[in-house]
Amino acid sequence: MPTVHAAPLRELDPKILYAILRLRVDVFVVEQRCPYPELDGRDLERSALQLWAADDAGTILATLRLLADGEGVRRIGRVVTAPSQRGSGLGAVLMERAISLAGPAAIVLDAQSHLQGWYERFGFVRSGAEFLEDGIPHVPMRRAVGGDQG
Repeated sequence: MPTVHAAPLRELDPKILYAILRLRVDVFVVEQRCPYPELDGRDLERSALQLWAADDAGTILATLRLLADGEGVRRIGRVVTAPSQRGSGLGAVLMERAISLAGPAAIVLDAQSHLQGWYERFGFVRSGAEFLEDGIPHVPMRRAVGGDQG
């Protein structure tokens, strides 16, 4: 059973950080054919948390990051699962952990449009018009404070 971890960048072993970034680049840049600046500086923010699931050998199987977006709002981003682990539920485990770590804050994210329904499972609702990011349709989504959408 994979183990879920959460830590700020300053506490990460360089090998873990390398593996997290490698998975993100392999999927977001190579697999999705989107040459864009994956390293955007937000991982360096003091409040940024990296979350990841790893097997017993330390292989990173899924990852995401949790950021502070100002005014008490948190942002989930860079949600990615290794191709060999897709459909395993690891992405959902990481999402639930990130939501828990965010506490009572509102949470925002920019979902690839075809994944809107997946994020809705966690209480997110579409909060604006579809837009293109690096040629891929995305929708802004928001989960209200405590997940109460009413």
